Amino acid sequence: MKKWMEKIQFYTEKIKEWQSTKWAKGLRISSSVVWNLCLLFIVMFLALGVFAASVGAGYFASLVKEEPLRDKENMRADVFNYEETSEIYFAENVYLGKLRTDLERTETRLTEVSPHVIDAVLATEDEYFEVHNGIVPKAIFRGLVQDFTNSDTQTGGSTLTQQLIKNQILTNEVSYERKAKEILLAMRLEHFMTKEEVLEAYLNIIPYGRNANGRNIAGIETAANGIFNVKAKDLTLPQAAYIAGIPQAPFAYTPFKQGGENKEGEALQPGIERMKTVLYRMKETGYISQKEYDSAINYDITQDFREPEVVAEEKYPWLTHEVENRVKDILRGQLASADGIDPERLAIEPKLYEKYDIVAERSIRTDGYRIHTTINREMFEAMLKVKDEFEYYGHTYTKEVKDPNTGEIITKDFPAQVGSMLIENGTGKILSFLGGRDYNLEQYNHATQAVRPIGSTMKPLLVYAPAIEYGVIGAGSPVVDIKLDNLKGTTWAKSPANYTIAQEKGIISARSSLATSQNLSTIRLYDSIMDRKPTDFLTKMGFEHIEDNEYANHALSLGGMTNGATVEENTNAFGTFANNGQFIDAYMIEKIEDVEGNIIYQHETVPVQVFSPATAYIITDMMRDVLSEGTAKLAKSRLKFQSDFAAKTGTTQNHNDSWLVGYNPNVSLGVWLGYDDNTKSLFYMNNRYNHPSVRVNMLWSNMMNAMYDVSPDLVDAPNAFQVPEGVVTRSFCGISGLAPSDACAKAGLVKSDLFNAAAMLPTAADDSLISSSYVVMNGNRYRALDATPSEFVVQGGYGVNEDFITRMLGRFGGNASKLFPENSSFGGNVVSEQVFRADGSPPAAVNATISGNTITWSKSASTDVVGYRVFQVVDGQRILVATKAEAESPSHTISGPGQYIIVSVDITGLQSGASNIVSLEVQQPETPIEPVIPPPTPEDGEDDTTEEIITPPSDEEEPSEEVDASTARR
Repeated sequence: MKKWMEKIQFYTEKIKEWQSTKWAKGLRISSSVVWNLCLLFIVMFLALGVFAASVGAGYFASLVKEEPLRDKENMRADVFNYEETSEIYFAENVYLGKLRTDLERTETRLTEVSPHVIDAVLATEDEYFEVHNGIVPKAIFRGLVQDFTNSDTQTGGSTLTQQLIKNQILTNEVSYERKAKEILLAMRLEHFMTKEEVLEAYLNIIPYGRNANGRNIAGIETAANGIFNVKAKDLTLPQAAYIAGIPQAPFAYTPFKQGGENKEGEALQPGIERMKTVLYRMKETGYISQKEYDSAINYDITQDFREPEVVAEEKYPWLTHEVENRVKDILRGQLASADGIDPERLAIEPKLYEKYDIVAERSIRTDGYRIHTTINREMFEAMLKVKDEFEYYGHTYTKEVKDPNTGEIITKDFPAQVGSMLIENGTGKILSFLGGRDYNLEQYNHATQAVRPIGSTMKPLLVYAPAIEYGVIGAGSPVVDIKLDNLKGTTWAKSPANYTIAQEKGIISARSSLATSQNLSTIRLYDSIMDRKPTDFLTKMGFEHIEDNEYANHALSLGGMTNGATVEENTNAFGTFANNGQFIDAYMIEKIEDVEGNIIYQHETVPVQVFSPATAYIITDMMRDVLSEGTAKLAKSRLKFQSDFAAKTGTTQNHNDSWLVGYNPNVSLGVWLGYDDNTKSLFYMNNRYNHPSVRVNMLWSNMMNAMYDVSPDLVDAPNAFQVPEGVVTRSFCGISGLAPSDACAKAGLVKSDLFNAAAMLPTAADDSLISSSYVVMNGNRYRALDATPSEFVVQGGYGVNEDFITRMLGRFGGNASKLFPENSSFGGNVVSEQVFRADGSPPAAVNATISGNTITWSKSASTDVVGYRVFQVVDGQRILVATKAEAESPSHTISGPGQYIIVSVDITGLQSGASNIVSLEVQQPETPIEPVIPPPTPEDGEDDTTEEIITPPSDEEEPSEEVDASTARR
């Protein structure tokens, strides 16, 4: 201890000696000055630092002064408000695909993400994520310095929290103001969200370039599927590293081009190099081992890139667009209602409609709905197959048009188009539909959008079913199929006609009229109910394009509409008959779920009673005949299964449209053929493609057979239509529809058919028939006159009285002689009692010819001829050899030679002049050659002279005599 004290004393003395030296004194003064200067600089630096900090703080405050103080709920709502892609599903939850969108995104949970992804993201994007409070100051300062110095190296300074703020609350604007707000909000968000919530949100919102189809994508689940075709939870280490590196430069590092094809060669290298960088940082930060690093760094990631797939919009374009439109209709109304606005206002206020249409459109694109449809995938694809394989649509027209993209003149095809729809009757579900031939050629949906005249498919909907419901007819009630004489009160310039223009069937049953689709009888029947405005039935059945005053147009009964109807509307309406008279509106959207699985829309069926069950069954029974013996007979013959079907065909003017709608108890199928240019006719090149009616019959049966192949239990209804209460069978007089009379029974005119007991029964006795005799002229039967030659009169027929004729012809009038044409089902029993108005002049003569022993003559040009007389002319006198009724063949076989003439006879007994004479010559026998006999040898005493025998001359032929036509009448 003493020794240490001595040493200390020694060194102290030495220091004093050193300090007393001259140079040491100078050094002490200098160091004092330096120290004081240092203290001065330190004070100045601190003062400047405080000033700079104050200025910075003030500047920072000025940058964020406009930023509102956001509360927890609003900030969390903004952060979790992902723009997620909506998805579509077929029936039975079968995935269809995503709706069109600018950015595809599918939300996922952090627990459904591979740990490799989380490690890669933290190692690359935010090394201090677990410990910072939203920002990393040194990273911010580093970024500021790099920015001020305009450094080539820009390492960035944003944490995951900051990136979340930038993408979900702020914008991508490059400015100090946005950065200041980002820093402030990031620190605030850390108080409102856990680290797991921040990381999950980040992984759901961050952009990842393009997928294999060239679509922009965001979110880890979408990236995993779109790049590698796996779930996010199944990503391997190399895959996770590749995806984690993409957000720094999404379109540079994505492995796909804009069109969806894979990048190649040098174009792939930036993404691969970025993957290696991510793997290196994972190794350096301890997330993976050296062994894992070496394995991953040498892995060929290109072998994992998925191939492009056909997306829903490309594979099912008509379906995805139709679903999109229908969902938008639903959301438009819901969003308006949520704002306290009556959705019905949207239909009458264009600006309001436009506003909510935009909002609904945005909602579909960004709110990630799960849309469940009624479409059966197998049926839909089967319809597409039938469409592609059918060969008889018709001629494809071409036209030169301007290309909207290039402006060049190109030749474009305009083929015959098709629309079809299958609806489940009891629910209204649209099971399948066909929008057209080729979406790339024509995007218009011919099943749901194209409004076309529906031709004769209108007849049961507007005429026959309403007439039954009103109690005007039963299934077999008589209707008049005769051309209209009085067109007053119609828009026709000339009388309309049946499909076969010259055809007039006279009195026929309503059942037959509908089965063979007669126009004339339909018009007359519609006229009898028109004032009751039967278009109300169409409105109840969902026809949206019928105008209020259109019911007054007689042509509407034949489908001559101002606008028309869609295939959906027409097919849906026929389902009313299958549903016992209840209309069930067809629908395609079953339900819509939000991203949380909450059902925001569920379809509800609201049946509307249109017709009574009795009427629905009766019209169905009538339309069974359309398939068994009417205009759809071909369709039924081609079905591969037997079911209780009813149907109706329809053809519009000039064959511009061809329809067939058929149904059984389970389903209704409608098919339409036509051209987008409705001036083009399907009848063109008819010989090559078959008659338009044949084509639609064939296509309908092909469609129905295909639907049966997919779902036989549904399409082949096991039970027939059941007869409901109120449908009764009653007998009636077939020509009047009244209760049978004795005369009607004796004439064999009693019929029986179905009636709606609540609306109409044949109770009044028939009084239309009287005994009658008649003649036949030009195929029609007329009452004989007192002056009518008896040889041409048919006795024992039944005639009808004038009152009956007037009642049946109605206000349109018509030729009463056509009521019972010869080919009518009543033609053999009944004749018209209308008196034929003869012209009062002798009928025109005829021309005769002879061949062998048969004389043939031409028909008289006069319209009142009841028959012909054949005379033989002998010595200038006429001998009657035969009479022929006008309805018989104009020929007669004669029994012997002579001269003959023909005269025509009219209904009043007047006779025409004689025809030319025709002759049958006598056949002269050949004279036989007698053998020459030598004269006898004279005996003794006899004279050897011979006696000359003179043969008397034969009777001389009388000369021909020209018969004076003026004397040939009697």
